[in-house]
Order: sequence, then C-alpha cells, then structure tokens
Amino acid sequence: MRKLPFYFTCAATLAFAGCIMIAPGKPVALFDGRTFNGWEGDTVKTWKIENGSIAGGSLEETVPHNEFLCTRKEYGNFILKVKFKLTGHEGFINTGVQFHSVRLANPAYEMTGYQADLGDKYWASLYDESRRNKTLIAPGSALVEKLVKRNDWNNYEIHSKNGHIQLFLNGTKTIDYQEPDKSIPQKGLIGLQIHGGGKAKVYYKDIVIEEL
Repeated sequence: MRKLPFYFTCAATLAFAGCIMIAPGKPVALFDGRTFNGWEGDTVKTWKIENGSIAGGSLEETVPHNEFLCTRKEYGNFILKVKFKLTGHEGFINTGVQFHSVRLANPAYEMTGYQADLGDKYWASLYDESRRNKTLIAPGSALVEKLVKRNDWNNYEIHSKNGHIQLFLNGTKTIDYQEPDKSIPQKGLIGLQIHGGGKAKVYYKDIVIEEL
C-alpha cells in the first residue's frame, strides 16, 4: 500500500482529533497615511489627514460633541497598535480608541462599546461608551504619570481575546480585564474619537492590527 506523505498524515490526525491549529493573521495597516480608505466619519469638518496622521478636533473652536472616525470592517480577537498625540488648552481634553463597537442611530455621530481612554483622569483606562457609561477599570495615577508623554506621541496597544482585554501604554500594561457579562459583544468596529466640550486636537498614526 502506498504511504501518504508525513504532512498529510499529521493533518489527518489533527483533523480527526479536532485540534487543527490556525495561524494568526499577519499585522495589517489600517491607515495608509494618505487617504481615508477603509474608514468613515465626518471627513469634511472634523477629521483631516495631516503629515501622515489622522487629525481630529480643533484648537481654535470648541468641539461641539463627540465625533468618531471608524472602520468599515468589524474585528473580533486582535492586537491593535496605534500612536497618538493629544493636545488642548481649554475645556474637556479627552479622546479614545473604540473597539467591539457599533454606530448609534440616534445621535448618529455617537458609538457604543469599549473605549481605550485617553486624557487626564482617564489615561489608559477602559471605559464603556454609551452603554454602561462608566470606567470599567483604571490604572493608578502614579503609574500613569510615569508613562504618559503629554502633548507628544505615545504608543497604545489593545489586546482583546474572547473577553480578556489588556491595555498597554508606552510598553507597560495598565489594564487587565476579563468581561464578566457574556452578553457584551466581543466583535465590532474600531473607532477613533475626539471628545466634545473642549478645544482639543488629537492625532493618530501607525495604526496596525493583527487578527488572532
């Protein structure tokens, strides 16, 4: 009897055992540095592309309400990396990165879902936007002060896998959270926020996702 090649034998064994391993995806850039391809939002007034980054908000006029630029594609388990710079001098200086989120119908500019938060009193914390409307977990202020670079570029990472969420600011883990509510969706859009109520401007670049 002709013998099957070794790799066919291994594959058949794994398939029979129900444990075929699926390799994780390669890192993919979500922003090409030049266009809003793959994104949607108010790209007329709120969101611009400046020097290879996505810029949102204004330092001259108060941002009237929250605005989000979000992906057209939904994502589940992933590692998301993004660089951000938050600037501002008046009002509420805050922003964040939405994930496992959806657009609301009313008001249409809002999103609901998890937010990796940014801004004083919120740096590198996990907020539940327009749903439970509260900070789910936050790092200590002493740790934040050591990590954050105000008015400069920072590295943010969001790791999400089956309800286990970890946030990293400039290479240090700030949040380790396990979602207790099994009804909370663990898949959705990714969104970039500029918060209303302040003269603030945020920049995002080098946005890369690795699907798990």
